[in-house]
Amino acid sequence: MNHLVGGTTIQEPNVITRLRMNRRLGRLIFFPVSVLLVWVTSFSQAQAQGHQSPLAAGLGKEFASETARVNGITLHYVRGGKGPAVILIHGFPQDWFEYHAIRPRLAKQFTVIAVDLRGVGGSTATPGGFNAASMAADVQQLAAALQLERVYIVGHDLGGMVAYAFVRCYPQATRGAMILDVPLPGIEGWDQIQGHPAMWHVRFMQVPGLPEKLVTGRQADYFGYFFNFGKFTPSDVAHFVNAYATPAQLHAVFEMYRAFPANAQFNAAQRQPNDVPLLVAAGDGSPFAQLVPNIAEGLRANGCAHVETALIHGAMHYVVEDQPEPVADLIERYASLHSQ
Repeated sequence: MNHLVGGTTIQEPNVITRLRMNRRLGRLIFFPVSVLLVWVTSFSQAQAQGHQSPLAAGLGKEFASETARVNGITLHYVRGGKGPAVILIHGFPQDWFEYHAIRPRLAKQFTVIAVDLRGVGGSTATPGGFNAASMAADVQQLAAALQLERVYIVGHDLGGMVAYAFVRCYPQATRGAMILDVPLPGIEGWDQIQGHPAMWHVRFMQVPGLPEKLVTGRQADYFGYFFNFGKFTPSDVAHFVNAYATPAQLHAVFEMYRAFPANAQFNAAQRQPNDVPLLVAAGDGSPFAQLVPNIAEGLRANGCAHVETALIHGAMHYVVEDQPEPVADLIERYASLHSQ
C-alpha cells in the first residue's frame, strides 16, 4: 500500500522487509539489555560480597560463621585458627561477639570456637533446656560434632556457669576450664552475694512473664544500663541488642536466670572427686572480686582437686572488654599449660 506524505510517495515495507527490520531492531535492543543485565548481576554480587550477614559481621578473614545441629537444636558458632581447641562461652547480655577483641590473637595457636548459647543470636530459641547442664550438653555435642578432643572451656558470667557444668558432666572431654567473673549457684560465695545491689536484676528477670512484658521493644535501654559498666562502643552495643531482638530470644535469657535454683541444686549435688584444672578469675573492680577465694574454697570442698585464682587488674565485670590483653594472657597460659 502506498501513502502520500508531503507530496512524496512512500511505499510501505513488504512482509520480508518488515521481518528484516524487526531482526535488526531486536539485535539493537538485545545488546544494550544484555549489557545492562551483566552490569546489574555484577553489581548485585559485589553488593552481596560487601555486606555480610549480621551473624558474620566483625568476623575477620580468619574466622567463619557456621551452624551445627546438636542436641535437637541449631547452634551457631564462629570458628578460626589451628591448634588445641578452646571454646569461648559468652555471658549476659552478649553473644559470640564478646570475645572479638582476643579471638585473632588466640587463633594464632588454638582452634577457637566462640558459641552462641541456645536462644541467643543465631542459635535456636527453644521452649526450655536453659539450665547450665543442658546448655553444657549443647556445647559438648558441638565439640563432638566438630571432632574436637579435650577442649579447654572459657566461660564468662552465664557462660562460666555452663563451663562449670561442662567440667562436672564431661570431665574426660576437657583439659581445663576458666570461670570469669561469676559466682556459681550452690557453691560457696553464691549466698553471700545475693543481697548485693549489683544483683537486683537477677530477681527481676526471674519473675515469670514480667520482664518479657517490660523489656520487649526496650532492649537497648535495658541492656544499656549494664553496658555502662564496661568499655563498649556504640557498634558493640548495637550488635548485642540485635542478638536479643526477638521476644523468643529475650524469653530464652530470662529462662537462664530462672534456672538458677536448678543450677544450685545440680552444683550442690556434684561432690565426687574431679581433677580437671580450674581457674576462677574476676575483675579487681567487680563486686565478685571479693568472692573469688570463697568460690575456690567451695569448689575444693566439693571435690575439685586443682583450683587456682586470679584477679584481672583494671577490669570490672566485663573483663574481656575492659582488659582484653590480660584476659588473652590468662587463656594462652592456662589453655597451653593443659594442652598435653
